[in-house]
Amino acid sequence: MMVDGVVARLRELDGELAPGDGVAVFNGMYLAVTEEVRDRLAGGRFDDPAAVAELDVLFAGRYLAAVAADQAGRRPAACWRPLFTARRQPGVHPVQFALAGISAHVEHDLPLAVVDTCRSRRCPPQQLSADYHRINDVLADLEARVREQLMPGPDPLEAADPLTHLVGCWSLDRARDAAWASAQALWALHRLPPAYAALATALDESVGAVCRRLLTPLVRRRSGGGQDQGGQDQLECSGLPSA
Repeated sequence: MMVDGVVARLRELDGELAPGDGVAVFNGMYLAVTEEVRDRLAGGRFDDPAAVAELDVLFAGRYLAAVAADQAGRRPAACWRPLFTARRQPGVHPVQFALAGISAHVEHDLPLAVVDTCRSRRCPPQQLSADYHRINDVLADLEARVREQLMPGPDPLEAADPLTHLVGCWSLDRARDAAWASAQALWALHRLPPAYAALATALDESVGAVCRRLLTPLVRRRSGGGQDQGGQDQLECSGLPSA
């Protein structure tokens, strides 16, 4: 599959998934970033366009594998499981779905895709470093758009505050740094299959735990009496979705 093929598949999913589906929220954002990478590839913005294209396809393949597993009635990877489990969970806001998907994809899928690309091209991760960080610029633009478009605007501060706090606990900058560190650690172990598998499994499970926290439902409660008594709507944490 080429990058154009990835874009085509993401567009198909965009039409198949229901608008309120949490996976659809992430898919729409991911489609936008993949189109941006494709356009930058055509514009000569990377040192090694062929390597970036391969990385992009391998990267996308891990998300598409999670979609295929879910559609076939199988459990996706642990990092993706919270999003697919909570995709219709009441009390989870669109920005939470988007960031949980970005977290799973960047913190788990990206380092593994870097290693897969390095294996294919027989080069160390450092050789991809400059282009890796150029891709991160696209991801940074995506995060800014996610927060701007999906954070609730009209809600009063006291109602939105728990959501602001929850979303503010996750940082794409830290996620990108962690993904690069994970890629280097995985590469150091790629000739030691048992150690590599153990690290990859631990990464999958730890990222899944982060995503599960990002998807904490925030349910609306009345406080201070009923509406006639001047009560206010407030958001508070509900139970975590099960993995």
